[in-house]
Amino acid sequence: MFIKSKPLYSAITLKCIKDCIIFVQNNLIMKTISEVDFTGKKALIRVDFNVPLNDNCQVTDDTRIMAAVPTIKHILEKGGSVILMSHLGRPKDGPDAKFSLKHIVANLEKLIDQKVIFVHDCIGEASLEITKNLKDGEVALLENLRFYAEEKNGDSNFAKELAKHGDIYINDAFGTAHRAHASTSVIAENFPNDKYFGLLLEKEILNIDAVLKEPQPPTTAIIGGAKVSSKISIIEKLLDTVDQIIIGGGMAYTFVKALGGKVGDSLVEDDYIDTALKVLELAKEKGVQIHLPTDTVVADRFANDATSKSCDISKIEDGWMGLDIGTETIQQFNTVIQNSRTILWNGPMGVFEMENFKNGTVAIANALVNATDAGAFTLIGGGDSVAAINQLDLSDRVSYVSTGGGAMLEYLEGKELPGIKAILN
Repeated sequence: MFIKSKPLYSAITLKCIKDCIIFVQNNLIMKTISEVDFTGKKALIRVDFNVPLNDNCQVTDDTRIMAAVPTIKHILEKGGSVILMSHLGRPKDGPDAKFSLKHIVANLEKLIDQKVIFVHDCIGEASLEITKNLKDGEVALLENLRFYAEEKNGDSNFAKELAKHGDIYINDAFGTAHRAHASTSVIAENFPNDKYFGLLLEKEILNIDAVLKEPQPPTTAIIGGAKVSSKISIIEKLLDTVDQIIIGGGMAYTFVKALGGKVGDSLVEDDYIDTALKVLELAKEKGVQIHLPTDTVVADRFANDATSKSCDISKIEDGWMGLDIGTETIQQFNTVIQNSRTILWNGPMGVFEMENFKNGTVAIANALVNATDAGAFTLIGGGDSVAAINQLDLSDRVSYVSTGGGAMLEYLEGKELPGIKAILN
C-alpha cells in the first residue's frame, strides 16, 4: 500500500560532531561549551539521570548517565568543577529514599573514573556550603530535584536557589527539554550571559535536524507503537520532510480498518478512522509513499503463550488480535529500508515485550543496522524503540540513539521546547 514518491531532496552529509563551536537552531547562532574557559568556574549542569532501578535500587540501564560523561569530562579538562542536578522517578510527597540519586553515585564514579561528592539536598545552606567549597576538577551531585514540588511547578524562587550553586549554567538534559521546569528553563534567567548547551543536547539537536531539515534522500520514517492518537502530529509533520513512511505496531490496524479491512479484535481507535484517511490522502497529495503491513501475526488473547497464527492483515477473524507484523511485511519493509539513505525509527512493530511477538521489531532493528553499514544515516528515538535497540545490544551499530523520549517526539512535531528556548533567548 503506497503512493508515488515525491522528488528527491538535495543531498547533504552529516559531519562528525566534534569540537563544535557554533550551530544554527531556528535561525539563531548559539555558542556551545567548546569555546568557554572553565578555569576556576563552577558549572551547574542539568543532566538526565532518570534511569531505571531494580528492587535493590541498582541501576539497570546507565545509558543516560554515559551520555552525560563527555560534557562532564570536557569541563573538568578545561579547569572547572562540576555540579550535577537531575530528577529521578516520580516522588509524590517530598523526599523518598527509593528515588534518591545516591543510588547512581557508584555508576557515575565508574564512568567518569573519579570520586563524586553526593549532596543530600539540592538547595539550602548546607548544600551550598559543599558546592561553594568545591575545588577545580571535583564533581558533586545534588539530591533529586523532584523532592521539591517547586521543580515541576517552574517556581522562580526555587530556580534562583538552584542557580546559587554555579557560575555557569549548562543544559545537557534533552530528555527533559520539553518541560518548563525550574531546572530546565526557568533557571536560565539567572544566567543571562553564561548559559549553554552541553555536548549531548547539542548532539541531539544536530542529529534530529539531520532528518528534519535537509536529509539525504531517499528519506524514510518508521513509525510504530500502539496508538494513532499519540503519533498523528509527528506523521503530519514528517509528510513535509520524508519520502516514505512505514507504519507498524498497533496503530496500523486503525489505518487498515479505515481502508475497509477487517481487523478482528485488534487495537483500533475508531475516533481516528477519519484522521487516518485524511493522512493517507494528504500523503498522496504530497507525493509521500505510505507503507502499511500486508500480513500480521494474530493471537486469540493478549498473552505470550496465546495461540497464534499468521494471516492477511485485512482479513483478521473475530476473536483474534494482531500483535506483530508478519514475514511478508518484514521482507517488504526491509526492502524499503535498504533503499533509504536517511531513516528515522520511532515505535515498535509489535508487542516486543513478549518473546513470541517481537520478531517484527527485531527484524526492523537488524534492517537498520544493515542500512547503517551500507552508509545510511539511522536515527532511533522514543522510549520503546530505544529500549528495543538497547535490549538487542545494537545501539552502537546505528548512527544515533536519542536520549529523549517525549522531548524528541515534540521536537519532531515542530514544537518549541522550553529547555532549548531558554538557552537561545
